[in-house]
Amino acid sequence: MASVHDVAKYLLNTHGSMSAMRLQKLLYYSQAWSLVWEERPLFDEPIEAWANGPVVPAIYAEHKGKFSISQWPHGNLRNVDPLARETIDIVFEHYKKYNTQQLSDLTHAETPWREARRGIPDGERGSQIISQASMAEYYSSL
Repeated sequence: MASVHDVAKYLLNTHGSMSAMRLQKLLYYSQAWSLVWEERPLFDEPIEAWANGPVVPAIYAEHKGKFSISQWPHGNLRNVDPLARETIDIVFEHYKKYNTQQLSDLTHAETPWREARRGIPDGERGSQIISQASMAEYYSSL
């Protein structure tokens, strides 16, 4: 299985530079749809329900303070197998029509993020994990 760093490297190498927030949302959706289509996670690292939407803390730790990211210093492209690449590419093609704020708004409207944030006021920090089970259940119903 690939790590989230492998997937981030693949996204940036294949689809070009993007904002840190867009990268985070694409990692989230890639994970969600892999759980549905392939019935397996792309990566094991947790995704947390932060105020601005889903965030992988392991990725945030590396891009903190940066707006735009053009390359990823960690990861190995060989760890991203052909099935994972296909999922990531399909997710990118579908979600590229949304700007970064729209992607954030979209995640805020969806059940996995809302359930993980239950009881936390809007805009307040939180680090609750968005479970893979909630992602698989929600996105498989779409």
